[in-house]
Amino acid sequence: MLFKTKMIPLVGAIALAMAGSAFAQETVVKIGHVAPMSGGQAHYGRDNANGAIMAVEDLNAKGFMIGGKKVKFELLAEDDAADPKQGTAAAQKLVDAKVNGVIGHLNSGTTIPASKIYFDAGIPQISPSATNPKYTQQGFNTAFRVVANDGQLGGTLGRYAVTNLKGKSIAVIDDRTAYGQGVADEFVKGAKAKFPGVQIVQQYTNDKATDFNAILTSIKAKKPDVVFFGGMDNVAGPMLRQMKQLGINAKFMGGDGICTTELAKLAGDGMSDNQVICAEAGGVTGPQQKVMDDFVARYKKRFNLDVQIYAPYVYDAVMTMATAMQKAGSADPAKYLPALAKIQYQGVTGTIAFDSKGDIKDGSLTLHTYRGGKKEKLAVVK
Repeated sequence: MLFKTKMIPLVGAIALAMAGSAFAQETVVKIGHVAPMSGGQAHYGRDNANGAIMAVEDLNAKGFMIGGKKVKFELLAEDDAADPKQGTAAAQKLVDAKVNGVIGHLNSGTTIPASKIYFDAGIPQISPSATNPKYTQQGFNTAFRVVANDGQLGGTLGRYAVTNLKGKSIAVIDDRTAYGQGVADEFVKGAKAKFPGVQIVQQYTNDKATDFNAILTSIKAKKPDVVFFGGMDNVAGPMLRQMKQLGINAKFMGGDGICTTELAKLAGDGMSDNQVICAEAGGVTGPQQKVMDDFVARYKKRFNLDVQIYAPYVYDAVMTMATAMQKAGSADPAKYLPALAKIQYQGVTGTIAFDSKGDIKDGSLTLHTYRGGKKEKLAVVK
């Protein structure tokens, strides 16, 4: 008995030592994520954050290895409220926390100023949703994105407006944000390149506006065939309702900022079937569609919510970054950055590979409309 009594603490000590050793070997990899988690665009932010949560959960569940060692991923989430100043503050907070990489930001207006902070710190950044071309034109080798940019998105919509919708008189409204202005400018370029004789009138609002009567009354006098809005769904919804009240029956177009499941709720009875045409910066076809459908079903089961728009791209951005770390054998930003630049990753949203600027190669777009209050795919285009 005396022997056994002495052995119990000895065995316990060995077990604790082994557990401590195993714990010491498990490296923590910090992934920062930034999106608007408060304010009018919080539903986008929640969608993005959920995509990141799913990716981190999946990586940890599979016992992900980097450099022959098991790692544990931790998500450090920050709220930038779609505000550039708050966005740079969030970026500095993540840099100070010594994150290994950043997924975000959601908006171009926050992503672009934050990208300088990450670049100066040498921390790789993948935006899952910022589409303004300037983001990857600053010469920052730390900046990447997994969606097509506004040059592709806005230009495609502009060509569609004059070719498919036969628009001859078009009103363009933008919210003066980096995203809204950028996609509107590219829309105008695309429309004019395809049909130089198109008549375009431009108006401006802001990303928190709710009253558009003055703008819309001015537009109504021009009898537009198409109204294009560069901005987000929380502004587009009320705008559609007020268009109906004023008897403006034009087609309503916009980029990925309005192309959400939430738009139908925000517009209410202001949206008629097939009235809205929008483009999502991404898209899948063929066998890849089943992969996307499976993700959407898993997302619904995990969060009891429908995907708004960007969650699959956020998921892929996290997985792409983790794969680059694995290929480099290190989560050290300086060591895995070259592997990230050369990555070839098959994700939920398709093959992810970056060009020399950090833009996704062969980015696709998905055109959608709304019928019966539900978003429906029209076509995937390159």
